[in-house]
Amino acid sequence: MMKEAVAQGATVEVAFANACRELGVDTTEAEFEILEMPTKKTFGLFGGSPAKVRAYIETHSDPAEMAAEYLKAVLREMGLPNVQVEISREESGAALRLSGEDIGFVIGHRGETLDSLQYLASLVANHVEESYYRITLDVGNYREKRKETLEALGKRMALRAVKYGRNSSLEPMNPYERRIIHTAVQTVEGAKSWSEGEDMNRHVVIGPEGGERSQRYDNRRNDRRGGRGGFDNRRGGGRDRGRSSSNPVNNAPRAEGPKSDAPDMPIYGKIEVKK
Repeated sequence: MMKEAVAQGATVEVAFANACRELGVDTTEAEFEILEMPTKKTFGLFGGSPAKVRAYIETHSDPAEMAAEYLKAVLREMGLPNVQVEISREESGAALRLSGEDIGFVIGHRGETLDSLQYLASLVANHVEESYYRITLDVGNYREKRKETLEALGKRMALRAVKYGRNSSLEPMNPYERRIIHTAVQTVEGAKSWSEGEDMNRHVVIGPEGGERSQRYDNRRNDRRGGRGGFDNRRGGGRDRGRSSSNPVNNAPRAEGPKSDAPDMPIYGKIEVKK
């Protein structure tokens, strides 16, 4: 990427120095092109013109800085002119943290607005580098709090799957959040998880490692525990007192088979920049 400045001076040297001053660099750091040579005045009184020079330097654009400037411009249009963007460099990209007054609404419902801004900032950053440059965006430590919530949810649903022998489907999530759930489920013995669905409907399913247990098996086991579930012969009514069919765990769709998420996939997948 080229950065340049055009300036005038009584001589070529003076014009070049003036152009470098505009660029903010020393004359030893820039190249120059003479646009117009100086001409002397006729009889020392009439006409004449100064030298005109274009000075230029090669610059290497910073993807993180470009993403940060883009975010500031977008947020100004959203009514947030004084947002600060803190950049933390990472191995394959950068983490951008937004701060300022009344910035909470940027998160959106379950982080949807934040994810959208992150996606757009990633597009901007990846117009600079040939390789993929990962951008993550956060506000008020939202990402960490969301991660803790998802980890607790994954463990709770895994324990429930092991206890009741049923699969349960979670709401659609992006790849980053699905990976958090998968990791949490792995800490619960006897539980497993996989992803189903396509695109925006892709979601995590959590179930027992051995597959779902039949209702008949559960009824026999409950009978041995004293008649809970199945038929209550002690009351003679043959009434099924098992779990209600309205239980969301019982009604969860059966899994068709495990489908894993790529471990290195960013929130919206790798961004391919069209040329």
